[in-house]
Amino acid sequence: MNSISENICNVRKKIDDSAKKSGRNSSDVLLLAVTKTVDIDIIEEAISQGITDIGENKPQELQRKYEIIDKNVNWHQIGSLQTNKVKYIIDKVSLIHSLDRIELAREIQKNALKHNIVVDCLVQVNISGEESKHGLSKDSVIDFIKECTEQFEMVRIVGLMTMAPFDVDEDELRCVFKELKQLSDNISRLEIKNVQMRELSMGMSQDFEIAIEEGATIVRVGTSIFGNRNYNN
Repeated sequence: MNSISENICNVRKKIDDSAKKSGRNSSDVLLLAVTKTVDIDIIEEAISQGITDIGENKPQELQRKYEIIDKNVNWHQIGSLQTNKVKYIIDKVSLIHSLDRIELAREIQKNALKHNIVVDCLVQVNISGEESKHGLSKDSVIDFIKECTEQFEMVRIVGLMTMAPFDVDEDELRCVFKELKQLSDNISRLEIKNVQMRELSMGMSQDFEIAIEEGATIVRVGTSIFGNRNYNN
């Protein structure tokens, strides 16, 4: 079995190759290490190998690990976020990937005001339309963003996020990623105040190379770095 160091090197090589293939620079793609169920010592090993950004699904786990890991890393909330959990992570995260409803934006605004911070968020979009996935339908995203920016000045939307379906062929994956990129471009052209379409969070261990070729700026990689894990914990 490869070491964490070898795994990270392999992932970075694939990022570099995919970026070059699409005429981009690998420095334009952020490798976000997804640490769901990963022990503290393993996370610290990954940090020692150059990982600068960590993504957690559960706010409680993000809070716990944040308080233990004494390192200068950026924390990302990537999983679905309940409104009553916002207060635990609001002052700890550099980016929330899962903004998908007005109630959540309102809670982020309320807690951001308490800390006097502007919170960067990605709008989660359910491009594939799968019922099992969170996120807004692509047709409702623009109206949602306009409503957020009109009401919540402490919520700064800086891009979009999606989760591609599992067990589909490459053509279908590309279609999902292309649609998110097109939506991002459309929003950029609207020049909505306080909105910056600079990030596209798409692609995971099984499909991040395709996502990069289609414009991803953040790839959320867990298994390819840390190996298979028991997600029933």
